[in-house]
Amino acid sequence: MNSVISIENVKKSLGNREILKGISFAVGKGDIFGYLGPNGAGKTTTIRILLGLLKANSGNLNILGQDINLSETRRKIGFVLDLDGLYENMTAEENMLFYSQIYGLTKTSKRIDKLLIMMDLKDRSKDKVGTYSRGMRQRLALARAMIHDPEVLILDEPTAGVDPSGQIEMRQIMLNIAHKENKTIFLSSHNLDEVQRICNRIALIDRGEIKLYGELESLRQKMGKGGIAIQTAEDLSGSLLAELKSLPHIRLKEMKKRTLIFSSEKGAEISDIISFLAGRGVKIEGAVKREATLEEMYAAILKEAEPS
Repeated sequence: MNSVISIENVKKSLGNREILKGISFAVGKGDIFGYLGPNGAGKTTTIRILLGLLKANSGNLNILGQDINLSETRRKIGFVLDLDGLYENMTAEENMLFYSQIYGLTKTSKRIDKLLIMMDLKDRSKDKVGTYSRGMRQRLALARAMIHDPEVLILDEPTAGVDPSGQIEMRQIMLNIAHKENKTIFLSSHNLDEVQRICNRIALIDRGEIKLYGELESLRQKMGKGGIAIQTAEDLSGSLLAELKSLPHIRLKEMKKRTLIFSSEKGAEISDIISFLAGRGVKIEGAVKREATLEEMYAAILKEAEPS
């Protein structure tokens, strides 16, 4: 994998408290990488280290193969944190122009227009930011983070406090940024549904340790939380249930009333199970292949990590 962000055995302590206990992960070029974990797990500390706001006690980390503390590296990063950094008494255009000047950019009018159009803010570009909704502010903060055309975006809870329609809009914008603008996005979020919808790779941190890391689809298969649900029109006989349980490639996990739940980890397909049941005269009312959800994976990992 062509790593854009690389973290190897990074440790960080604040006072007597060990915040990061030797975490390691990598973010590949073009990833929308979801960084998950409960409050106090170490997400914010990780982000501050990536941005050079805190220094790790030990370990190796770089962005785009370069030391994160180099000014040339920092210019390749855009970020949105809890505080959006916007000036309420300035318009969207004025905010964008102000930040472009901080980066030493000139002749940015076309760039500003492009970003405001991308964020669906062009028609409100001359309004003061103090009149903006939370969702509009977050979109403007994202535009501000992209003014210098960075290669990497580090986003901390970009949809927190945004209404559902605004969250949908922001998710689509992030997908467009990654796929059409060829940016790599590091996304810290508590919104598991959001991460599941747009992220291709994830890391789950808890108590300063990485508990889960990798490609989301591969992790779903590995954890085996998915399955196949078959709803029958009638109860199955004991002998038929026993026959089902004896099949080597089909594993019956549980039965809820007239719904049979099968594990799909051994490669069984819906068609295999339907053919078997239909061949024995069982009427099928419904069938669905169910994938593990990120919420299930998240809950399972944190439950395992709970002290006994």
